[in-house]
Amino acid sequence: MSRKKHIRPLSRGYESYGLVYLLWLAVFFLIPVIVILTYSFFERDYQGGVIFKFSLQGYKDILNPNYVAVFLRTIFISLVSSVVSIILAIPVAYYIAFSRWKNILLLLVIVPFWTNSLIRIYAWIFILGNNGLVNQFLIKMGFTESYVQFIYNNFAVVLVLVYTYLPFAILPLYSAIERLEKNIFVAAMDLGCTKRQVFFRVLLPNIRQGIISAFVFVFIPAIGTYAVPELVGGKNSRLIGNEIARLLTTARNWPAAAAISSVLLAITIIAVIVFMFGGEKREAR
Repeated sequence: MSRKKHIRPLSRGYESYGLVYLLWLAVFFLIPVIVILTYSFFERDYQGGVIFKFSLQGYKDILNPNYVAVFLRTIFISLVSSVVSIILAIPVAYYIAFSRWKNILLLLVIVPFWTNSLIRIYAWIFILGNNGLVNQFLIKMGFTESYVQFIYNNFAVVLVLVYTYLPFAILPLYSAIERLEKNIFVAAMDLGCTKRQVFFRVLLPNIRQGIISAFVFVFIPAIGTYAVPELVGGKNSRLIGNEIARLLTTARNWPAAAAISSVLLAITIIAVIVFMFGGEKREAR
């Protein structure tokens, strides 16, 4: 009896904590999303804001071929950044997982988060700019007579996105690899597998959930990024986040901006569901 009396207050404490968390989500996530979704069905006020009258003009505006091209570019760059991040993160995560210095190496992975993201982006401008370190090195070594355009293009956007979100790929992959016994790789080699076969037939299938998590953690922030394409991308490298900002500040078209945000949210949710449930089905098999 006394044991039950001690359990009940504890469970009530967890319930109250859960209610606080749900309230937090409702106030800072659910309500803003509902407001954005609602604004997408109102008419545009040309002085800024919206007219509270039902209209689908916001969604009609974003059917413009220019917006469709920006959507496709955003998805393409986000996919490329996610795949490149995972390719780079797998060997790094593997090395960290089986290293005796794993705590120090994990700290080094997290260190970039201690620096403001804008400072890190401007550092890349200093490195890749027309008068940056890379171009100065190439000119002085005689590899080229004039500067090479490393910046203000899709290449620079992908490069900086990979640099920015690579830790988001390393950490879940490290967590997945660390749970594996290194003996399974030795056993596979003893059974005649080559290193390539061990990688594709042993390592990758066993860290599938880590790969899916890494993809989601990189893809979601990359698809909605604003600062990176704004600072290192050119006119033809603008992503959907930049278009939302332009519609809100310059064009004063709040319904169109809300419509784009709603479509972007739908794409993100669909991508997460496909990869998460797809991963669970493959695990069940």
